[in-house]
Amino acid sequence: MPYRSTGKAALALCALSLVLFAGGCKKQPPPPPPRAEVTPPPPPARPTVTLRAEKTFIQRGESTSLRWSSTNATDLALSPSIGTVSPEGSTTVSPAESTTYTITAKGPGGTQDATVRITVSAAAPPAPSAPMRSATMEELFAQNVKDAFYDYDKADIRADGRTALAQTAQFLRSYPQIRVTIEGHCDERGSTEYNLALGDRRAQAARQFLISLGIDGSRLETVSWGKERPFCASSNEGCWQENRRGHFVMAR
Repeated sequence: MPYRSTGKAALALCALSLVLFAGGCKKQPPPPPPRAEVTPPPPPARPTVTLRAEKTFIQRGESTSLRWSSTNATDLALSPSIGTVSPEGSTTVSPAESTTYTITAKGPGGTQDATVRITVSAAAPPAPSAPMRSATMEELFAQNVKDAFYDYDKADIRADGRTALAQTAQFLRSYPQIRVTIEGHCDERGSTEYNLALGDRRAQAARQFLISLGIDGSRLETVSWGKERPFCASSNEGCWQENRRGHFVMAR
């Protein structure tokens, strides 16, 4: 009995040794490879922008050119009053007063500004011009003394004639040294004798109207030319109307 127990114990010990030996001889798995480090991407580049002026000092009314360039920008705006612009370019400005222009460049990397100031000075005074020549009395007379026109076979002062004679009277009041001759004229129809008489009535009517406006009658002479000195030579109503008038001539 003791021998049998001892044998069993030996067998158990051998079996345990074999198990331990087999476990010790089993191949171990390789260690895992080291984890690679992930590098974050670089941040977006910050925009750059420049702004220059062809001339920074101008006179009022003059122009100057603005020029700009940029990098890393997706949106550019130029102010005041210009707005969105391309990444590179130029424009002409003509400010009425001194102005600071600002360009703003935006991109994934941020915002960048650039400025330039245009100083505007008052325009130079114009060069003195030659003194204006004074109008002669003959020129003033021609500009301000107006004839009176009449209807066919009439010597009545019409509404337009009253307006013309009122302007003539105003001029004569301003220059009391001037004396005038009022010529009576007619169109070509009718006899010479009839038109001489009609022309006289027209000249006298103009004279009396001026006297009623305060002009001294001693400054007003009259003469009738009838149809002898026409202003227009065509035989139609438009031309005849030109010839039916009280015409003013400055007396010498």
